[in-house]
Amino acid sequence: MYLTMMQKTKVIEREEVVVRFSGDSGDGMQLTGSLFSNTSAVYGNDISTFPDFPSEIRAPQGTIGGVSGFQVHIGSGDVHTPGDQTDVLVAMNPAALKANGKFMKPGGILIVDIDSFDEKSIVKAGYQTEDPLAEEHLGDYYVIKVPITSLTKESLKEMGLDAKSILRSKNMFALGLVCWLFNRPLEYTQTYIRNKFAKKPQIVDANLKVLQDGYDYGMILEAVTPSYHIQPADIEKGFYRNLNGNTAVAWGFIAAAEKSGLELFLGSYPITPATEILQELSGRKDLGVKVFQAEDEIAGICSALGASFAGRLALTTTSGPGFALKAEAIGLAVMAELPLVIVDVQRGGPSTGLPTKTEQSDLFQALYGRNGESPAVVIVASTPVNCFDYAYMAAKIAVEHMTPVILLTDGFLANGTQPWRIPDLSEFPAIVPPLVHQKKDGWYAYARDAESLVRGWAVPGTPGLQHRIGGLEKDYFTGALSHDGPNHQKMVDTREAKVQKIADSLPPLEILGNEDADLLVIGWGGTFGHLHTAVARLNEQGYRVAQAHFHYINPMPLNTYEVLKRYKKIVVCELNLGQLAGYLRMKFPDIQYAQFNKVQGLPFTSAELVDNFKKMLED
Repeated sequence: MYLTMMQKTKVIEREEVVVRFSGDSGDGMQLTGSLFSNTSAVYGNDISTFPDFPSEIRAPQGTIGGVSGFQVHIGSGDVHTPGDQTDVLVAMNPAALKANGKFMKPGGILIVDIDSFDEKSIVKAGYQTEDPLAEEHLGDYYVIKVPITSLTKESLKEMGLDAKSILRSKNMFALGLVCWLFNRPLEYTQTYIRNKFAKKPQIVDANLKVLQDGYDYGMILEAVTPSYHIQPADIEKGFYRNLNGNTAVAWGFIAAAEKSGLELFLGSYPITPATEILQELSGRKDLGVKVFQAEDEIAGICSALGASFAGRLALTTTSGPGFALKAEAIGLAVMAELPLVIVDVQRGGPSTGLPTKTEQSDLFQALYGRNGESPAVVIVASTPVNCFDYAYMAAKIAVEHMTPVILLTDGFLANGTQPWRIPDLSEFPAIVPPLVHQKKDGWYAYARDAESLVRGWAVPGTPGLQHRIGGLEKDYFTGALSHDGPNHQKMVDTREAKVQKIADSLPPLEILGNEDADLLVIGWGGTFGHLHTAVARLNEQGYRVAQAHFHYINPMPLNTYEVLKRYKKIVVCELNLGQLAGYLRMKFPDIQYAQFNKVQGLPFTSAELVDNFKKMLED
């Protein structure tokens, strides 16, 4: 043993690696993956993460349905996706292996808690033999069988903890082992443990000991397995933190409130996977944020609309099922012409569907899911960190154009993380609310700016600016109730024109990759990273492929048609059955669109995209 530990470790340099932690939903895999990701980000690597967990709070232990996983892609260069296949899989039980073995790369490393591979667990996972490792045909992989459970018990046998608390610590053993494997320092995790359990010193000591023991066990393994080194990425200088999409959304709205000089109000109801935005903003009273957790989705949006009427930067957050319940109130915001941001963090549907899985199937609902001619701005984030930017822009558009704005993200963006350079607020454009401060001759509630068609925002309590708004149609000039047909036509046309005029201030649709391409790849939302990676790979192989990714869907950038008509072959890639493709066909019917669609609760893989695009190019 002593001689083995004294041997020099073989260190392999890698530019990138994908690691997946997997086990029961109670095994702490989300925390383990997050800590390893944060450690790598602090070290200087670029990262992209993909948490994948069941919708049940405590899913059936030992079953495929109860498996919780966390995948992270770390690299010395730009990382755009969590990776298609894993270089290293940590499987805490047979079900974790069954669910994730198919995602491993040939030649990869599999670390298993061999203690959990007993007969009962093997049967529960659905294996047909007594040896899951043989059934998975792992001849091409390096399998490290570690008695993680036994070693954790041995490590903590003198700590005076109960059996349940001891078993809860085994994820720290796995984390320590993986930190050794990738030459990751333990300081970040040690600091986290001390802060997290500051009031429970016994738990602090237990977790720190198991973490170190896992790392030391790697030293024992060094004679039979190499360790890996991934250089820090060459990134722009600045202060960074690891950020997920939901937190980025919350912070983007806080920045918009600061920039606009308005108080921020959130009226919302908890719903997966959007709840974290509510949680994050509820803890920001120090920044002047007011949060109301309503009794239901309808009350949430109606309270936000009331706050908007009162002169606040107002928003509501939800996912697909809750968005459907908010439809009538969004229509009221359209009719009242009040600024309001509705965040829809999309998930698998319909109905309750797949609450913890990602999907892009709410686009039609965002565009058309209201009665009457009810135009709303629809914008979309595409990475976890630019959720900050598009939350900010959603607030800017809503306030400056006195209109509801729907911001679409999805479960992949909401839970995934990336390193985020903390920006200076001066880097963002001004937000100028069209507030009316005093009565002027000829002022009416619906008096509009001749160019933008935006009405003034008269906050209740301002002397001389008493007025009525509501869901009934208004007279174009006075704002009084009107049932006149020609007036209704004019108001409908004006509300639509006001939204379309926003396109004048939008950035143009950008082309990435090879502009003189034989194939244009179109996407929107959280598919960006996988599409970008696939396009880059094909261009490296000598193909000519371009990418256009939509962030503004209603209205679209002014150059959209000019871009699309340049390409003979266009494929629209979506995690639905073709909603953006259908929208483009309606907008630009003289252009032909192929589709590539996936609705499995999972993001695309770059490999499947590359294969599909090659077929299109070679036809």
